[in-house]
Amino acid sequence: MATASRDTLTDPLVAAIDQGTSSTRFLVFNARTAEVVCQHQVEIKQSFPKEGWVEEDPMEILQSVCVCVERSCDQLRQLNIPITRIKAIGLTNQRETTVVWDKLTGQPLCNAIVWLDLRTQSTVERLINQTPSKSKNHLKSLTGLPISPYFSAVKLRWLLDNEEAVTTATHTHTALFGTIDSWLIWCLTGGPNGGVHCTDVSNASRTLLFNIHTLQWDTHLCSFFDVPVEMLPNVRSSSEIYGYMSSGSLAGVPISGCLGDQSAALVGQMCLQEGQAKNTYGTGCFLLKNTGTKAVMSDHGLLTTVAYQLGRDQPAYYALEVPSIGYTDQCSLPIGQPAKLLLGSVAIAGAVVRWLKDNMGIIQTSADIERLASAVGTSYGCYFVPAFSGLYAPYWEPSARGIICGLTQFTNRCHLAFAALEAVCFQTREVDGGMTANTLLMQLQADLLNIPVVRPCMSETSALGVAMAAGLAEGVCVWNLSQQHTIATETYQPHIHPQDSEFRYSRWKAAVQRAMNWETTESPTPPAGEPEPS
Repeated sequence: MATASRDTLTDPLVAAIDQGTSSTRFLVFNARTAEVVCQHQVEIKQSFPKEGWVEEDPMEILQSVCVCVERSCDQLRQLNIPITRIKAIGLTNQRETTVVWDKLTGQPLCNAIVWLDLRTQSTVERLINQTPSKSKNHLKSLTGLPISPYFSAVKLRWLLDNEEAVTTATHTHTALFGTIDSWLIWCLTGGPNGGVHCTDVSNASRTLLFNIHTLQWDTHLCSFFDVPVEMLPNVRSSSEIYGYMSSGSLAGVPISGCLGDQSAALVGQMCLQEGQAKNTYGTGCFLLKNTGTKAVMSDHGLLTTVAYQLGRDQPAYYALEVPSIGYTDQCSLPIGQPAKLLLGSVAIAGAVVRWLKDNMGIIQTSADIERLASAVGTSYGCYFVPAFSGLYAPYWEPSARGIICGLTQFTNRCHLAFAALEAVCFQTREVDGGMTANTLLMQLQADLLNIPVVRPCMSETSALGVAMAAGLAEGVCVWNLSQQHTIATETYQPHIHPQDSEFRYSRWKAAVQRAMNWETTESPTPPAGEPEPS
């Protein structure tokens, strides 16, 4: 727990709910210094009812937020800091994860479908076949996105087709749809008793239902997915008062900031000018580049998304995004110094590490991976492509699956640990980014990119970004964006020859090609003489 300074006792505070794929955190920032005053974290369980399915319980997510809020308030009391110093709350969230609930009972109608869930592949194929061009990019001119299992409208369409409770509530006009931000804001501001059903432009732009040019739900898009507009949340800017906490220690405090996690990291790293960029690693790996007030379309697999709109009367800013195969936690970089890579807000290579720990039992704790990899210092020709949920940018290949290549009788768990870390770095090279608090990983990153890697010590950029948005909202006005905050950094220099880096990268690309087109939606053909399944 942080120690209260004299400034903390008088400066205004702004809090942030950081609801991620694997955990929920609540952080309290000093609005003058951007320092973290206190925080609390609760892990979130994921369920995998079938292969490729990933679900979370919306009620557990809500409860985790409430616990984090109350525990953080307890910490403030222990520090003798008045809770009344908290002037606003921001919310940043895992994007695309889809929730449908009953507006009368306040209860979810099913588990949330998490953003990396793959159950909708057949739905995607059907939707693409409905387009005149039979192209996944048919809606891209309006949405900036391909038709993919990744985005919310496809998940919602699947729920409408397959979950009876969702279908029934939609027919009786009691169903509400939202991403995690909408669900939490609605619940925290009263739920069935006057809860505010809203989202912000950054989250709305990840649904395939939102026109990124008009900044409104699009009737053509809703018709294409056959989604009733009435179940969608109101779209607001990323920085305004949406409503007020209805209960708990912070009852009456405004919720005045909302940003998808990647947009929040962009703001938190102060990448507010055209051309600036950040690279973030949550359960996925994401590069966003600010393109200013113009929506720039890509012909190379990048996504065009709304980055943020910091006020109702302010322009929306756009970003080009490269989402890639899954890892965990986050890091950021301003681009504009081509000879150097800046990192920030980093933890561990999550999805890969969790698989090695929970599924394979190769490591006992996340810290073990660095120890094992350091013991050998090489993968010994082993390459690991952790395409657990397919390949994202630049491939957009949902049929890809994870693969480990180059195994020999000499390969052991240390080589696999090294290959896992190396995979993070190769993936980062594909998106010009970098990651984590793991020192060996940082050195590998510098080696494989052949540029210095600079890691800021500030590790809370998503939460900081949405706290900034909440604090500068009209009616709050306790955060000054023009104030710069100095962040200490560490630099890692490349230590290997560029030719060695290029060779290893070419081998990784060969492994990626072998991971492609692995999964199909076709039913297997039974052996001759066996009956077809009924």
